[in-house]
Amino acid sequence: MRSSLLALALLCLSPLGPARGAPLLERGTAVTDPGALRELDHGPLGLARMLGAPPSRPLTDDVLFVLPAMAPIRKALDAEFERYMQKHKTELPSQTIGVGSQFDFELFDRGQLYSDATRFVLSGVINRMDRAYVDPESCGEIRLIYRLAQIDAPPVGDHGASARLPMTLNLILKAKADGSTASLTCGTIARHWLETADWTLTGPALAEKLTSDSGPLSLIGPANIERIETNIQIAHVAQTPAHDFRTDYLLKVFDYDRETKAFGEATLEDQIDRERLLSDEKLKRDFRDWLLDPAHLSEFDRGTVLIPKQFLATRAIAPTPIGFSSSPLQPAFGMVQGEGDNPVFSTDDVVTALRRAAAGGIALQNIRSVAGFERRLNDITCAGCHQTRGIGGFHFPGVDWMAEHPSNTLIVPASPHFFGDQVRRRDILVAIRDGKPVDYSRGFSERPQLRGSRELAGTEYDDGWGAHCYGLQAKVGNKAADNDGSFTSWGCAKGLACQVMSETSRMGMCFVGANH
Repeated sequence: MRSSLLALALLCLSPLGPARGAPLLERGTAVTDPGALRELDHGPLGLARMLGAPPSRPLTDDVLFVLPAMAPIRKALDAEFERYMQKHKTELPSQTIGVGSQFDFELFDRGQLYSDATRFVLSGVINRMDRAYVDPESCGEIRLIYRLAQIDAPPVGDHGASARLPMTLNLILKAKADGSTASLTCGTIARHWLETADWTLTGPALAEKLTSDSGPLSLIGPANIERIETNIQIAHVAQTPAHDFRTDYLLKVFDYDRETKAFGEATLEDQIDRERLLSDEKLKRDFRDWLLDPAHLSEFDRGTVLIPKQFLATRAIAPTPIGFSSSPLQPAFGMVQGEGDNPVFSTDDVVTALRRAAAGGIALQNIRSVAGFERRLNDITCAGCHQTRGIGGFHFPGVDWMAEHPSNTLIVPASPHFFGDQVRRRDILVAIRDGKPVDYSRGFSERPQLRGSRELAGTEYDDGWGAHCYGLQAKVGNKAADNDGSFTSWGCAKGLACQVMSETSRMGMCFVGANH
C-alpha cells in the first residue's frame, strides 16, 4: 500500500502540463505567462496596490501582516498553528513536533511568514466566472494567486527555481465590482477574457494588452475584492521506516468587510464540519434532511450546492497523499454507513433519496449509487478537493517567473485537476458571452466534465496514461466488484487498462495493460 501511495505522490509531482505542440488548455481562462505576470506583479496587480498599501517598496511580510486589513488574518493563523500543535500533542504524543528537520512533524516556520525577507508574488490570474451561480450579480470571480517567496535568495536546484515557500494567498475578486456601470455586463466580461485566447503576445506586451481598455484586467482592482483564501503546508513528515510520508495543509477563508476595511474569519464554502456533525444529533439530523431534500440533492449532484453556514467549518486540514481508498484523513470519512459507528447517512437514507429523486423526474448526472454519493460528499469540500489530483495540497502552485530561466523550468503551474477543468470553464464563458442558458454543473474532481469536447481524449486529464479510472473487473477483497453506475464511464483509452491501486478500492489509474 505504501508503494502505491508513493507512486501516486510521484505522479502528482511530475510535469503534467499539456503535451508539447498542443494548444494551451488555459487559453482564455487564465494568465500564466511568466513575463506578463512579472510586469503585473510590479504594476497594477501587485499585492501592495491591491490592498492599498504604500507602493514605495515591495510589500514584504513584516509590513503586510501589520496592515489593519491583514492583522486579523495573522491572529487567526497564529491561533490555528497553536491549535494544530496542541491537537498533535494530544493525539500523537510519541511523535515530536516543531520547526526543523529533527522533529517527526516538521512545522512551517512562521518566522518566515512574517519576515522582511519574504513576500507574496503574483503567480497566476484565474478566471472563475464558472462560479457565477454563487452570486449572479458579480458575474463570478477572478482570482489573483500569490505565492510566498524568499527575496534575494539564491536559486534552487538544477533549473534555477526561486526559493518559494509552500503557501499561497488567493485574493478573490468579484468579476464585476459593486456599483459598476450598467453597460458592463457578464457577457462583456466573458468576451474580453475569451478574446485573449487568440493573442500571441508574451511578456510586457501581453501585460500591457491585458490591462488596456480592451483587456480583461482593466475591469478589476481593489473595488472588486471579496475575500482572501490561504493555503499553507502547516507540517510535513518525511518518509522513514517508522512512518509514511505525509504533508498537512491548512486552509482558511477571510471575508472582506468594506465598512471596517479588514478581513475577517469566515466559513469555508461546503467544508462540512465533520467532527461537530458527528457529535451533535440534532445538527446531524438537520443536515441529513437538508441535503437529501430533492432540490438540494440535485444541486449536490451537479456540484453547485451551497451548504448553509451552520453546518460548515472555519478551518480545514487537508493531509496528502491519500490514495484511492477511503481514509480517516478524508473530510467525509465516517459520514456514510460503512465507516464509523454513528454515520450521518445510512445506506437506506441515500438509496431512498436517489429513488425519490428519480420518481420526481430529477435526472442525476453523477450520483447513481451510495459510493457516488460518498465520493461527491468528499469531493465538494475544500479539503477533499485539494486531496484530489493536486500537486501536493495545491491546485495552482503558480508560475515561477522569479526562476533563472522561467520559460525552461519543468515545474508546471497547476495540477491535473486544474487543466482538466478548463474545457468546462471555457464552455461556460462562451455561454455567458453569447447570452445563452448556462450549465454550471461539474463532474467529480477526478474526472473532467468534457462537455462534448474531444480536446482531452487520450490525455492524463481524461482517459490517457495516469488518468483516474474505475476498474470494472476489479475485486474488493475476494469478491468481484459490482459495476457502479456512478463510475462506469471512467474508462481508459485504447491500449490502456485500469489498474486498481489497492485491494479495497475499485479506483485506479490508466496504465499499459498486461496484454499490451
